[in-house]
Amino acid sequence: MPGGAGRTVCGVYEVHPERVEKARATLPQEGTLEKAALLLKALADPTRIRLLLALKGAGELCVCDLALLAGVSVSAVSHQLRFLRTARLVAFRREGKQVYYRIADAHVEALLEGALAHATEDT
Repeated sequence: MPGGAGRTVCGVYEVHPERVEKARATLPQEGTLEKAALLLKALADPTRIRLLLALKGAGELCVCDLALLAGVSVSAVSHQLRFLRTARLVAFRREGKQVYYRIADAHVEALLEGALAHATEDT
C-alpha cells in the first residue's frame, strides 16, 4: 500500500480546483467552526455524555441527582456542567437555592441520538 500500511495517500499529486472551490463554498465561517469544535469536544467525554443522557431521560435534574446517577462527586458534576453550559448543551433554572439542569434544545438530543446510533451500528 503506498505510504505505508494503513495510510492512504494520493498516487499522483494533482489538484482539482473545481472540487476544492465547491468544498470551500460549503464551509461555514471560522466562528461557527470553533463553536462546533467546542460542542464536539464537550461530547468527547463519557461522563458528560452520561450526564446529558440522564437529562434527556429525566427532563430535568439537580447536581446532586446527576452526581448520584453518574457515580461521581457533586464537585465533578458541577465542573462538567460548567463545560456543558459553555458549549451551550445544557440550560438551567433556579428554584430557591436549588438549580435544575436540562438539555438546551432538540439539536442536543439529536446529536446524542446520532452519536449513540453510530456507536452501536455494525461496521
